[in-house]
Amino acid sequence: MTAPARAAFPLRKRVLTALAAVSILGAAGCAGAEAETPAADAPAAEAPAAESPAAAATEAPAAGPTAEAAAGDQTYEDGTYTQTGGYQSPAGPEEVGVTLTLAADVVTAVEVEPMPDNPTTTMYQERFAGGISEAIVGKKLDELAVDKVAGSSLTSGGFNEAADKIKSEAQL
Repeated sequence: MTAPARAAFPLRKRVLTALAAVSILGAAGCAGAEAETPAADAPAAEAPAAESPAAAATEAPAAGPTAEAAAGDQTYEDGTYTQTGGYQSPAGPEEVGVTLTLAADVVTAVEVEPMPDNPTTTMYQERFAGGISEAIVGKKLDELAVDKVAGSSLTSGGFNEAADKIKSEAQL
């Protein structure tokens, strides 16, 4: 190696090391903000377990107004709703039954009832029913936009239609 090439190598190494350090610090800074949020919530979650039952009973009324205030921000009434949605398959029109349980505008449970008219539809609706829970439970009802679940894309049209009917039915 020539002298200028040797001099450039340590400089290049230092620049790359500095870039790597900045990248790591940037990533650590982002992760630090996320890591702090659960830690801030953790003491509140652990506090009731450490307190006596009498102290917990004293705090129970304080939770009531908070729950009522949260309910005031709700768009949908808590409960379980069932609707049927239709869609077009290559074999013709199909339907699927959908039952959603809502709490504070969030889907807490889902059940899909396959209602097929042909064997191929049976297979896809059963796959959809088996995978939908993982896709939507824990999400807000207004955020649902199911596209493809467990390899079934057409069934989602019927599901989305039923979910829209449930939104109308559950609206406060």
